[in-house]
Amino acid sequence: MGSDVQFLYTPPRGVGISTNGQNQKGRALDSATRTAVTRRLASAAGHVKGIERMVEEDTYCIDVIKQIQAVQAALNKVSALILDNHLRTCVTAAIQGDDAAEREAVLHEITSVFELTN
Repeated sequence: MGSDVQFLYTPPRGVGISTNGQNQKGRALDSATRTAVTRRLASAAGHVKGIERMVEEDTYCIDVIKQIQAVQAALNKVSALILDNHLRTCVTAAIQGDDAAEREAVLHEITSVFELTN
């Protein structure tokens, strides 16, 4: 299953590392967001396993599609939680900071993320 996955974008480098490679210490997910994201990801992973089982059991196609859509909605919520946290931490700090290049880089990151979804 995992070997067939192809990324349409470069996967993230990890929490706290910006796309320009600089360590963003103190700008990772806050604990409440991390807990909510972790819980939602675990739930989505369980649903994906359920979808896998449905396919193996030759479940009616529309039922499988509905479950896939539910997982996509859950992942969209995770994305929204992380984006909200990012806007309130990294983006706010960059905009309030004195480094114009960092401001531009953070704003470019935000717009490029949304370009991926269109």
